[in-house]
This record gives sequence, structure tokens and C-alpha cells, in this order.
Amino acid sequence: MKIILLPMPIAPFSCFENLKISITAVLANKTRSLLTALGVVIGILAVTLMGTLISGLDQSFEKSMEFLGKDVLYIRKFQWFGEDEWWEIRNRPDILVKNAGVIRERSQYAQYVAPVSEWWTSVRKDDESVSGVRVSGTTEDYAMITVAEVEKGRFFSRAENRSGARVALIGKDISDVLFEGRNILGERIQIGNYNFRIIGEIEKQGKFLGMFSLDKQVIIPIGAHQRLFSRRGWTGINVKVDNAHIDDAHEELTALMRQLRRLRPSEKNNFAINRQDPFREQYSMIKLAIGGTGIFITILSLVVGGIGIANIMFVSVKERTKEIGTRKALGATSRMILGQFLMESMTICLFGGLVGMSLAYGGSRIINSFFPSEMPIGLAMSALGLSMLVGIISGLAPSYKAANLDPIDALRYE
Repeated sequence: MKIILLPMPIAPFSCFENLKISITAVLANKTRSLLTALGVVIGILAVTLMGTLISGLDQSFEKSMEFLGKDVLYIRKFQWFGEDEWWEIRNRPDILVKNAGVIRERSQYAQYVAPVSEWWTSVRKDDESVSGVRVSGTTEDYAMITVAEVEKGRFFSRAENRSGARVALIGKDISDVLFEGRNILGERIQIGNYNFRIIGEIEKQGKFLGMFSLDKQVIIPIGAHQRLFSRRGWTGINVKVDNAHIDDAHEELTALMRQLRRLRPSEKNNFAINRQDPFREQYSMIKLAIGGTGIFITILSLVVGGIGIANIMFVSVKERTKEIGTRKALGATSRMILGQFLMESMTICLFGGLVGMSLAYGGSRIINSFFPSEMPIGLAMSALGLSMLVGIISGLAPSYKAANLDPIDALRYE
């Protein structure tokens, strides 16, 4: 009986085995792999830090916009963002406190109307003082317009406003400096040459767009302001409306102010009605610039990194030509060889992506020390996926070359 021995089939290399070979090849040339992945590291670092920065800016911006309110219109002498000449704005007539009463009576959209007279000065308590304090004289309706809550004590009443009572609410920064955590209610502070009794403390609000602290403020009745400080600062009117009709309210207030100013149809407005929309438009432009710069750096880094990876993979194919010939002689197909080198290219890029993510995490902690922010998880996962995509694209040509090597020529290669 004749026994015929058949060659045992070679089991195809699994993805797991390809991964082990790729990791071994990468670790065997640690320095080369790190330098090769440097472009990917920079690209991933740029895109994740950009996302973290924008996330922090979004949180800070939205918190600042809460101070302005989506449903509040601000009647002022000047436009927040505009192209009017300075001399023209300077010569405009001032907003009058009595205009608030007319608007309250005639407007069908206004829910609360509060005149606000503001100026900056120092506030004293014995030998301690705080400079650069924003002092606001207003009415009791201001409590219904502002988003800042009274943390301790209360807001002043209508009777206190009408009588010009010397009462005040102070911000957190002033409380911390002048009273150092002690009970402030009933204590007295000096504004200008006059003493005011503290009846409340406003909750901590932070900075407005990183420019000035909202906690360095004092709110007093406008009756006291008119009696004691009538020649200081400027006056405006804050109007809270239904957000669903804010455009209609804007047009109505414009018409009312034109009537109060006795402007003819051909004359320009000599006042401004502001809202938070211009801030959002300006912020969108800034965010677009930051995002565009980050994306440009990311694309440039990944392209450079991808070219470097493709180049080093061609070198790797040339160095391992005999290995490829041996594997093919043992039964490995072109598809297996293609998968092996693609996996190696992807491993290098994944390694670069993880290094970039680690550096970005450290950078996000630094950003978080300036304003609250967090690295978006979705962006981090997308960045890793992008690094893998770069690995696939960069490794295609070298892997295709390795897969199509003739096994006999490869075994003869010196």
C-alpha cells in the first residue's frame, strides 16, 4: 500500500498575529518609530488642544453672556460694535433716567425696565480699600433683569429707592477684601464721601470675557445716586422683554426713543439699542479663526507625518525583503503580506496618536488653570481615528509593493 504525504496547509496569519509582528517591529526601532510618528504627534496635539481651547472658550463665553441676558435690550448712548465716528457719538445727548418711566408706560413688550447709572471709583472700609469698583445706581426692577442672585441679605425696596436710602449690595471681591469672610450685613462702606449700609451680597460671577471682574461691583438705589452722584458716570436703560418677541421689542423701543428725541424720519438715531448678538458674531469669528488655524496645522502636520511614514515603510520593505520571500515560500499570500505592513503603518500612527493625546491632556490641564475647560471625548476618539486613517493611507503604497514581490527574487535579495 502506497502512502502519499500531502503538504500540510499553512494557517493564514490572523490580524492578532499581524499586530504582534507590527508591535515587535516598532519596538525594535523605538527611536526611528518615534521620529517617524512626530508629524502625527504634532497633528493630534494641535487638533485636541484646539478642541480643548474652544471648549473652554465656549464655557467662558456662555457664562459671560448670561450676564447680558438673551432677553435684555440695552438702550445706550453708544453702539457696542459700530462704525460711527467718535466725535459723533460723543456729541449725542445723554440717556435720561425719566425715559425709563415713559418706556415702562408705553411699551407693550417691556416686562421690566431699569435705568442704570454707572461709574468706577474706590470703595473703603476703615483703612482697607478696593479700587476700580463699578458702582451702579438703579431701581428695584434691576433685580428682575439681572441673572446675578443675591446670595446674602436682600435687594433694596421701592420705598428705599424713592427715598434715596444709602443702602448697597456688594460683589464677592469687595466682601473678601474688606471683610475677609465676616458677616457683612449691616456693616458700612464708604463710596466717595458718603457712608452706605450693606444690605446684601451678590453671588460670585467671575470675569466678563476675561476683561474685568463682575464681582467688583456695588449696587445702590438710583434715588441715592441722583441725590449724591448725579454728575458722575453715564446712564443707560435696561429692558427685559419676551425672548420670542425680541426683534419686535427692538423696533418698538427704537420708535419710542425716536419719539422721545423728537427725531425727524430723515434723521439718524442718536442713541443705540444693544443686545448680545454682536458679541456672539464677534466670538464666532474668533472661534472660526482659532479653529481654522488649528485645522491647518493639523492637516499640514499629518501630511508631513504621512509622507515620513510612507518613506520609512518603503525602507522597512527593502530591509525585510528576504523575510517577505521566506513567508511567501511558506504559503503566505499577497493579501497577508499587505495586511502585515498596513498593520505596522497603522501601529506607528496609533503610537503617535497616543503620544499626542498624552501631551494634549497635559496641555488641557494648563488651559484649565486659566478658565474651565475639558478635552472633548468625541474629539479625542476622532483624533485617534484620524491617526489610524493616516496610517492606512501612508502604508498603502509600501504594503502594495511588499505584497507584489516575487518570492524567488525576494529570497535572492542581498
